Amino acid sequence: MTSAARDRAGTPARRRFWFDPRFAIGVLLVAASVAGVVAIVGAADTSLLVYAARDPLAPGDRIDGDDLVATSVRLDSAAELYLLPDDVPDDGLVVTKPVADGELVPASAVGSMLGEQQTAIVLAVNGELAASVVPGSGVDVWSARQIGSGLFEAPAVIVSAATVVRLVDREGFVVDDGSAAIEVLVPRSQIARVLEAVANDDAVSVVPASLPGK
Repeated sequence: MTSAARDRAGTPARRRFWFDPRFAIGVLLVAASVAGVVAIVGAADTSLLVYAARDPLAPGDRIDGDDLVATSVRLDSAAELYLLPDDVPDDGLVVTKPVADGELVPASAVGSMLGEQQTAIVLAVNGELAASVVPGSGVDVWSARQIGSGLFEAPAVIVSAATVVRLVDREGFVVDDGSAAIEVLVPRSQIARVLEAVANDDAVSVVPASLPGK
Protein backbone atom coordinates (compact mmCIF):
# COMPACT_ATOMS: atom_id res chain seq x y z
CA MET A 1 0.00 0.00 0.00
CA THR A 2 1.39 3.34 -0.91
CA SER A 3 2.07 6.14 1.57
CA ALA A 4 -0.78 8.20 0.13
CA ALA A 5 -3.12 5.29 0.57
CA ARG A 6 -2.04 4.79 4.21
CA ASP A 7 -2.74 8.45 4.92
CA ARG A 8 -6.18 8.08 3.42
CA ALA A 9 -6.87 4.93 5.35
CA GLY A 10 -5.29 5.46 8.79
CA THR A 11 -4.63 9.18 9.39
CA PRO A 12 -7.53 11.56 9.84
CA ALA A 13 -7.47 14.65 7.65
CA ARG A 14 -6.54 17.92 9.33
CA ARG A 15 -9.32 20.50 9.81
CA ARG A 16 -8.92 23.70 7.96
CA PHE A 17 -9.26 26.96 9.99
CA TRP A 18 -12.57 28.61 9.21
CA PHE A 19 -12.64 32.42 9.16
CA ASP A 20 -15.83 34.42 8.66
CA PRO A 21 -15.23 38.10 7.77
CA ARG A 22 -18.51 38.97 9.43
CA PHE A 23 -17.06 37.93 12.80
CA ALA A 24 -14.13 40.35 12.41
CA ILE A 25 -16.47 43.15 11.38
CA GLY A 26 -18.60 42.51 14.49
CA VAL A 27 -15.55 42.67 16.77
CA LEU A 28 -14.47 45.94 15.19
CA LEU A 29 -17.95 47.43 15.59
CA VAL A 30 -18.08 46.49 19.29
CA ALA A 31 -14.63 47.98 19.91
CA ALA A 32 -15.56 51.17 18.07
CA SER A 33 -18.78 51.44 20.08
CA VAL A 34 -16.96 51.08 23.41
CA ALA A 35 -14.34 53.63 22.38
CA GLY A 36 -17.08 56.05 21.35
CA VAL A 37 -18.89 55.73 24.67
CA VAL A 38 -15.63 56.29 26.58
CA ALA A 39 -14.89 59.37 24.48
CA ILE A 40 -18.38 60.81 25.03
CA VAL A 41 -18.24 60.25 28.79
CA GLY A 42 -14.77 61.78 28.97
CA ALA A 43 -15.87 64.84 27.00
CA ALA A 44 -18.97 65.28 29.16
CA ASP A 45 -17.03 65.02 32.43
CA THR A 46 -16.30 68.65 33.32
CA SER A 47 -15.48 67.92 36.95
CA LEU A 48 -12.78 70.03 38.58
CA LEU A 49 -11.38 70.57 42.04
CA VAL A 50 -13.03 73.35 44.04
CA TYR A 51 -12.40 74.26 47.67
CA ALA A 52 -15.03 73.67 50.34
CA ALA A 53 -14.86 74.89 53.95
CA ARG A 54 -13.50 72.30 56.38
CA ASP A 55 -15.17 74.18 59.28
CA PRO A 56 -17.56 77.18 59.44
CA LEU A 57 -15.80 80.36 58.29
CA ALA A 58 -16.65 83.83 59.59
CA PRO A 59 -15.73 87.25 58.20
CA GLY A 60 -12.27 88.22 59.41
CA ASP A 61 -10.94 84.65 59.59
CA ARG A 62 -7.56 84.05 57.99
CA ILE A 63 -7.41 80.78 56.07
CA ASP A 64 -5.00 78.73 53.97
CA GLY A 65 -5.14 75.35 52.26
CA ASP A 66 -5.29 73.48 55.58
CA ASP A 67 -8.64 75.11 56.35
CA LEU A 68 -10.15 73.93 53.07
CA VAL A 69 -11.06 70.64 51.43
CA ALA A 70 -10.59 70.05 47.70
CA THR A 71 -13.81 68.62 46.27
CA SER A 72 -14.41 67.36 42.74
CA VAL A 73 -17.62 68.85 41.38
CA ARG A 74 -19.22 69.67 38.03
CA LEU A 75 -19.79 73.41 37.72
CA ASP A 76 -19.64 73.95 33.96
CA SER A 77 -19.56 77.70 33.29
CA ALA A 78 -19.86 78.61 37.00
CA ALA A 79 -16.32 77.48 37.85
CA GLU A 80 -14.98 81.03 38.10
CA LEU A 81 -17.49 81.79 40.86
CA TYR A 82 -15.78 79.47 43.36
CA LEU A 83 -12.38 79.20 45.00
CA LEU A 84 -9.96 76.93 43.13
CA PRO A 85 -6.75 75.44 44.57
CA ASP A 86 -4.62 77.75 42.41
CA ASP A 87 -6.44 80.79 43.84
CA VAL A 88 -4.99 80.45 47.34
CA PRO A 89 -1.70 82.37 47.77
CA ASP A 90 1.09 81.23 50.08
CA ASP A 91 0.18 83.85 52.71
CA GLY A 92 -3.47 82.73 52.75
CA LEU A 93 -6.71 84.66 52.42
CA VAL A 94 -9.12 86.56 54.63
CA VAL A 95 -12.81 85.61 54.79
CA THR A 96 -15.21 88.45 53.96
CA LYS A 97 -18.52 86.55 54.07
CA PRO A 98 -19.76 83.64 56.20
CA VAL A 99 -19.27 80.16 54.71
CA ALA A 100 -20.94 77.13 56.26
CA ASP A 101 -19.17 73.88 57.12
CA GLY A 102 -18.80 71.82 53.92
CA GLU A 103 -20.06 74.61 51.67
CA LEU A 104 -18.19 75.43 48.48
CA VAL A 105 -16.24 78.64 49.04
CA PRO A 106 -17.40 81.46 46.72
CA ALA A 107 -14.58 83.50 45.24
CA SER A 108 -16.40 86.62 46.44
CA ALA A 109 -16.23 85.37 50.06
CA VAL A 110 -12.46 85.78 50.39
CA GLY A 111 -9.93 88.54 49.88
CA SER A 112 -6.20 89.03 50.24
CA MET A 113 -6.02 92.66 51.44
CA LEU A 114 -8.87 92.85 53.92
CA GLY A 115 -6.66 92.31 56.96
CA GLU A 116 -4.58 95.36 56.00
CA GLN A 117 -7.58 97.55 55.19
CA GLN A 118 -10.11 96.68 57.90
CA THR A 119 -10.29 95.71 61.54
CA ALA A 120 -13.00 94.29 63.76
CA ILE A 121 -14.59 96.17 66.62
CA VAL A 122 -17.46 95.35 69.00
CA LEU A 123 -20.08 98.06 69.45
CA ALA A 124 -22.97 98.47 71.88
CA VAL A 125 -25.82 99.84 69.81
CA ASN A 126 -29.08 101.43 70.92
CA GLY A 127 -32.29 99.43 70.56
CA GLU A 128 -32.97 96.14 68.86
CA LEU A 129 -31.31 95.15 65.63
CA ALA A 130 -33.23 94.80 62.39
CA ALA A 131 -33.95 91.22 61.33
CA SER A 132 -31.78 91.67 58.23
CA VAL A 133 -28.71 92.48 60.35
CA VAL A 134 -26.97 89.11 60.25
CA PRO A 135 -23.35 87.95 59.87
CA GLY A 136 -22.09 88.95 56.46
CA SER A 137 -24.61 91.73 55.90
CA GLY A 138 -23.68 95.37 55.39
CA VAL A 139 -24.69 98.11 57.84
CA ASP A 140 -24.20 101.83 58.23
CA VAL A 141 -22.97 102.89 61.67
CA TRP A 142 -24.62 106.09 62.99
CA SER A 143 -23.55 108.14 65.98
CA ALA A 144 -25.25 110.95 67.91
CA ARG A 145 -23.22 113.01 70.39
CA GLN A 146 -24.77 113.56 73.81
CA ILE A 147 -25.20 117.28 74.61
CA GLY A 148 -27.19 117.01 77.81
CA SER A 149 -29.18 114.68 80.02
CA GLY A 150 -31.18 112.67 77.51
CA LEU A 151 -30.33 115.13 74.74
CA PHE A 152 -28.32 114.26 71.64
CA GLU A 153 -27.20 115.99 68.52
CA ALA A 154 -28.59 114.90 65.16
CA PRO A 155 -27.10 111.52 64.24
CA ALA A 156 -24.59 111.20 61.44
CA VAL A 157 -23.05 108.25 59.60
CA ILE A 158 -19.54 107.50 60.85
CA VAL A 159 -19.01 104.26 58.88
CA SER A 160 -20.71 103.35 55.61
CA ALA A 161 -21.34 99.74 54.61
CA ALA A 162 -19.49 98.07 57.49
CA THR A 163 -19.59 94.25 57.38
CA VAL A 164 -21.25 92.40 60.24
CA VAL A 165 -18.98 89.73 61.71
CA ARG A 166 -21.30 88.42 64.40
CA LEU A 167 -24.03 89.30 66.83
CA VAL A 168 -22.44 89.24 70.28
CA ASP A 169 -24.09 87.20 73.01
CA ARG A 170 -25.44 89.48 75.73
CA GLU A 171 -23.89 87.29 78.40
CA GLY A 172 -20.60 88.82 79.47
CA PHE A 173 -21.31 92.11 77.69
CA VAL A 174 -22.88 95.16 79.37
CA VAL A 175 -26.23 95.59 77.66
CA ASP A 176 -28.54 96.08 80.63
CA ASP A 177 -30.33 99.03 79.02
CA GLY A 178 -31.86 96.97 76.23
CA SER A 179 -29.11 97.72 73.72
CA ALA A 180 -27.50 95.09 71.54
CA ALA A 181 -23.88 94.21 70.89
CA ILE A 182 -22.49 93.65 67.43
CA GLU A 183 -19.04 93.02 65.94
CA VAL A 184 -18.34 94.75 62.65
CA LEU A 185 -15.44 95.16 60.24
CA VAL A 186 -14.48 98.82 60.02
CA PRO A 187 -12.02 100.44 57.58
CA ARG A 188 -8.84 101.39 59.43
CA SER A 189 -9.14 104.91 58.07
CA GLN A 190 -12.39 105.34 60.07
CA ILE A 191 -11.52 103.47 63.27
CA ALA A 192 -10.44 106.67 65.08
CA ARG A 193 -13.88 108.20 64.55
CA VAL A 194 -15.58 105.05 65.85
CA LEU A 195 -13.37 104.86 68.93
CA GLU A 196 -14.05 108.54 69.62
CA ALA A 197 -17.79 107.88 69.56
CA VAL A 198 -17.35 104.93 71.92
CA ALA A 199 -15.12 106.91 74.30
CA ASN A 200 -17.58 109.83 74.41
CA ASP A 201 -20.46 107.45 75.14
CA ASP A 202 -22.29 108.62 72.02
CA ALA A 203 -25.54 106.94 71.02
CA VAL A 204 -24.50 104.41 68.37
CA SER A 205 -26.96 102.72 66.03
CA VAL A 206 -26.64 100.44 63.00
CA VAL A 207 -28.96 100.50 60.01
CA PRO A 208 -28.99 97.92 57.18
CA ALA A 209 -27.04 99.30 54.24
CA SER A 210 -29.44 97.71 51.77
CA LEU A 211 -32.82 96.03 51.76
CA PRO A 212 -32.73 92.21 52.06
CA GLY A 213 -33.45 90.28 48.87
CA LYS A 214 -36.82 88.62 48.55
